[in-house]
Amino acid sequence: MDPRHLDVVSFARDAIGLKGEGNLADWPRLAEEQFGSALSPGLLLWQMQGRMVPQPGGTDEIWLDLKASVRLPMQCQRCLTPVLEVVAAERSFRFVADEATAAALDDEAEDDILAISRDFDALALIEDELILSLPLVPLHEICPETVPMSAVDPGFDAASERPNPFGILAGLKTGLPK
Repeated sequence: MDPRHLDVVSFARDAIGLKGEGNLADWPRLAEEQFGSALSPGLLLWQMQGRMVPQPGGTDEIWLDLKASVRLPMQCQRCLTPVLEVVAAERSFRFVADEATAAALDDEAEDDILAISRDFDALALIEDELILSLPLVPLHEICPETVPMSAVDPGFDAASERPNPFGILAGLKTGLPK
């Protein structure tokens, strides 16, 4: 089975599992999030499993479970140097008959709901989930470089030692008759 053109119904009905790995370059939208070239990204590892969940008095629900992870170089927001972050996603998706049903159930169900497709791009879904799992603020636990914790401008003190031009004007004013 090709995960880029997955028949979700057959995949779930036969309880098929797939797994794979790939280079970050094969995932262009996720690769845009990497920072610098000092750290090498790890392989993107993924796996997915289809399953049917029997429903009493109704049709079985179609589910796709996915798990993916990658070590991604990002910019530490404290020291602004590269930090290798582990980005992981683990989600389950329930599939329904069409987009209208998915939209109707989306507001009331806690499940992640998608419309059934016979040509579903599961790898794009994996990439989407990893992008959604990116850390909001990537940080080193301990930064490798000392981070300056003050915002003192060395030129500030030198500027205060210059004569005040208004002080000179005030001196001229004192010599004028009233």
